[in-house]
Amino acid sequence: MTWCILMGSPRENGNTAALLKPFTEELAFRGVSYDLIRLYEKRIEPCIACRVCQKDWKGFGCRWSDDAREIFVRVLACDLLVLATPIYSWYCTPPMKSLLDRFVYGMNKYYGDEKGPALWAGKGMALLLTCGYRPEKGADLFEEGMKRYCKHSQLRYAGALAERDLGYASVFMDADKERRAREFAKSLAL
Repeated sequence: MTWCILMGSPRENGNTAALLKPFTEELAFRGVSYDLIRLYEKRIEPCIACRVCQKDWKGFGCRWSDDAREIFVRVLACDLLVLATPIYSWYCTPPMKSLLDRFVYGMNKYYGDEKGPALWAGKGMALLLTCGYRPEKGADLFEEGMKRYCKHSQLRYAGALAERDLGYASVFMDADKERRAREFAKSLAL
């Protein structure tokens, strides 16, 4: 089993990275191989809905020559996609949003003159989220959006873990968050 983790935080050592650490340690302990992609290190152009991708039912087929093509190949090869992102204004960060927009067209060949396949049908998607509000008020809209995204894309929604940051004067990571991150990884790996 191979997983692909898309890391959407601009901060290499921020809260999302702190939550991701015990999560990936648990994966390694369980023998799960994963590919970690830091999206802020990649060039990802925004989707312009040109539908060039709809002409190629076997590949990404996008007009842009950027890092999304490489990420597409890596996501297509995985069994489970994990979106690890802080929540900004009730949604994911800009590079993740751009990539999700590009994938909804590039992976799903539904938008041309004829309806084609979902190239990633059957893959799982899980969410590892950090936010400043209580998760049920801070991460709920993104989670609901991703549930709909999964249904539309024929993906299997595998669940979410969202943890709250109480502010710059507080310490984000604690034993409870570490335990929940490990438990979430374990539940996904079973």
